[in-house]
Amino acid sequence: MKRPAYAAASLALALIAFVPGQIGGRSFRSDISASGREWALAPEAALQVSQRPVPPQQEPRIKAQVNLVSVIASVLDKDGRPVPDLPKEAFEVFEEGVKQQVEVFEPETQQPLDLALMIDSSLSTLKELSFERDAAARFIRQVVRPHDRLAVFEISDVVTQLAEFSSDVPRLAETVRRIEGGGGAPLYDAIVLGSQALEKRPPGRRRVLVFVTDAGETTSRAKFDDARRAALAAGAMLYTILINPVKSEGGRNTAGEHALLTITEVTGGSIYYPQDAAALNAIFDRMDRELRTQYRLGYYPVPRPPSRSFGTEPLFRRIEVKVKTGPAPGATAPSVASSDSFVVRHRKGYFTPGEM
Repeated sequence: MKRPAYAAASLALALIAFVPGQIGGRSFRSDISASGREWALAPEAALQVSQRPVPPQQEPRIKAQVNLVSVIASVLDKDGRPVPDLPKEAFEVFEEGVKQQVEVFEPETQQPLDLALMIDSSLSTLKELSFERDAAARFIRQVVRPHDRLAVFEISDVVTQLAEFSSDVPRLAETVRRIEGGGGAPLYDAIVLGSQALEKRPPGRRRVLVFVTDAGETTSRAKFDDARRAALAAGAMLYTILINPVKSEGGRNTAGEHALLTITEVTGGSIYYPQDAAALNAIFDRMDRELRTQYRLGYYPVPRPPSRSFGTEPLFRRIEVKVKTGPAPGATAPSVASSDSFVVRHRKGYFTPGEM
């Protein structure tokens, strides 16, 4: 495997997926304040759908960049434990239902992590804020390695970036301990803006959104579809630590929780429900093992008609990764693993140029 060629292809993929300041045709901006970097969706821009056509002269350049597609996959057994040491031959990759040739394979990828840690400090979390701060600090200490970079964001009335991307674990942990409660809970805004921050990071790194929240959604200007598309466009995996989910008179208010579950599924992440500090330690250990045993797969897509599985968007291409077991009794070729053998988590597709 020639890493320089792969890095160049990854850069090209990152370039085609990123359109600055736009998610799903809506434009967003960030506001900078003296207290920190506050990110807010511009209300006047959020309602405007961009009508600008793609200049015809740019089309050949864009098509030339659509090349290697990179997929990060987590393989778990039926008990949720990462499955290491699988060979390239164990994987099958499909795009739009068509089997692809895996050209790039890296088990236990050493790609460093860029993590956007989003701490929900809204009014609904006040009783659990101390637990959230401790959880976030533990996560930083356990997961961040020297080559990784993590930024801290607070979710309140606005989304505020409290710390730039860094590997300074003591400073990052101290930052989350200073978070105070109060305000709204713009979860969709946070997903959009966290994804945009990750999208600006250098290529060749894995992108991870980590939410510590009760999943209450109250004040976002962005919509659910904006958040979903932003995470997919950035190639970010969403991991959520759900602290004491918010309740309503009829029981659990599942609107925000369902949104996080859905985006988690399409981005290849995971969601956790800790009940106490002891459970947190086990969760962080599990997350760390999963992130360190992920597989990186790359392929050159066979041209196929685009997918329409996400609304009416014509240029979303679906991806499916399967893992094969060993040969069945009496067989000479491996079989595709059944759903109860392995769980394979990966992003469920990508946007081609022209859609975003």
